[in-house]
Amino acid sequence: MKSYKIIIAPVMLIILGMLLSCGGGKKNNEAEKPAEVLPPDIVELRADQVKLANIETGSIELRSLSGNLKVNGSVSVSPENYATVCMPFGGFVKSASLMPGNEVSKGQTLAILENQEFVDIQQNYLEARSKFEFAEAEYKRHTELYKEDVYSQQNLQKVTSEYKSLKALVKALEQKLALIGINPSNLHEDDISRTVALVSPISGYIKTANINIGKYVAPSDVLYEIVNSSKLYLELTLFEKDIDKVASGQKIRFFINNETEQHEAVIYQTGKLVNADRTLKVYASVPGLCKNVLPGMYVNAIIEASSNQVTALPSEAIVSFDDKDYIFVFEKNKEENGKQFTEYRMVEIHKGVTDGGFTEVSLPGGMNFKTTLVVLKGAYNLLSAKKNAGEMSC
Repeated sequence: MKSYKIIIAPVMLIILGMLLSCGGGKKNNEAEKPAEVLPPDIVELRADQVKLANIETGSIELRSLSGNLKVNGSVSVSPENYATVCMPFGGFVKSASLMPGNEVSKGQTLAILENQEFVDIQQNYLEARSKFEFAEAEYKRHTELYKEDVYSQQNLQKVTSEYKSLKALVKALEQKLALIGINPSNLHEDDISRTVALVSPISGYIKTANINIGKYVAPSDVLYEIVNSSKLYLELTLFEKDIDKVASGQKIRFFINNETEQHEAVIYQTGKLVNADRTLKVYASVPGLCKNVLPGMYVNAIIEASSNQVTALPSEAIVSFDDKDYIFVFEKNKEENGKQFTEYRMVEIHKGVTDGGFTEVSLPGGMNFKTTLVVLKGAYNLLSAKKNAGEMSC
């Protein structure tokens, strides 16, 4: 209500002044010629009324405006920073103490599991390695004897076959040991154990823990989910019509949980597929650590669209009337009955982006923005005067 009072008060004084002026004219100059009929897009004010309405004119500018797009989405984490932990051969849980929210380091023990199969794999590996060592020595010996024509080719082929077969078996068992976290080079006959340690593949914090002592877990069971939130990204939803306003490298300001604290991100990729609802995804990386920002959180974001030079005016110079946007331009100064008058023409325009108190304007064809004088202040007073033009006619 306060803004309307500021705008309308000068206009009412203008209207009152015009009515008094018109009344006096009729009383003293009844024989004068009929009053001038103004075109419907022209507003005429006396010099004192222009001053009372605080009319100021200026030029249309070329400015770099950034159109801001409001979007929403969620916080996500890259695949290399999200780990699902399972035990490849299953087993019974012997110990587990970590809870969701606990911080863990890469290689840290998460739980201890035991399984008879762990013993079998270690036994089979040690036996195969012992046989392989013997077979390797035999292979080298028979190869030398064959070169000296002491040994037949058939016997060499048999030794070679056994050597390669045992070598493949040892390599396969080494991979099985690696799956359960046992280093084959450190395994000896006195080190066989029925338990193995389940270790964290990444550093981060535990998101979920589906484990307890005594529980049997299958190879497909998810025991822990671990998230590293040091490298986050945003997955935002953008409407198809705005895709030309977004590009890699643009900055994003985003907020979480209705907080006033602002966070920053940078777009690194736009989606290549438009969904059925005519939207697509935009992905932005979050540099550094952001306090209280966690994967899965909902975010409100503002994309700072690319800047470009456009014709622009202060936003207060643009008025709306009957669902259309207008500006007032200086038409001419004139003199009537010894009094100075100024005419302003109401011109329809189309608005573009708004930034920093300025709005992009598309002018009608043929209008030269360099020579046109536009009402920068007092445009709403002129609009109100136009609406009351019938009351002001003489």
